[in-house]
Amino acid sequence: MNDIVQPSCHVPYIISKVSAGFPSPADDYLENNLNLDKLLIKNRPSTFLIRAGGDSMINIGIYDGDILIVDRSLDAKSKDIVIASIFGELTVKKLLLDIHGNPQLKSENELYSSIEIKNKEDLIIWGVVTSVIHQFIKY
Repeated sequence: MNDIVQPSCHVPYIISKVSAGFPSPADDYLENNLNLDKLLIKNRPSTFLIRAGGDSMINIGIYDGDILIVDRSLDAKSKDIVIASIFGELTVKKLLLDIHGNPQLKSENELYSSIEIKNKEDLIIWGVVTSVIHQFIKY
């Protein structure tokens, strides 16, 4: 994955905020370019993208088909959203650690149970999810 190098993406960025409530009079705004790499990726050599599948994380805004930005260089802490391998299967879940450091993988959808980790060796954390790209229109 680290061998693939893509050019940076610069798109126009309007500094003025858009009202999510009642419309407000237009402010003077400055137009600049925003580098999406710099905004979303802090450590490029250790970052990868992966597509989410399923609905177990919908209560925190991760939906089926969303693209997750994952940083492998971050140490996963309790309450981080992580990409984990459990019994050889990849999953995205909230990592919970008890006072003894014992891990649990929590779904963010009440229809799914949390995954209890009996043996820490069965769990491999691939990285911490730092951002999600969610599209309203699927192509």
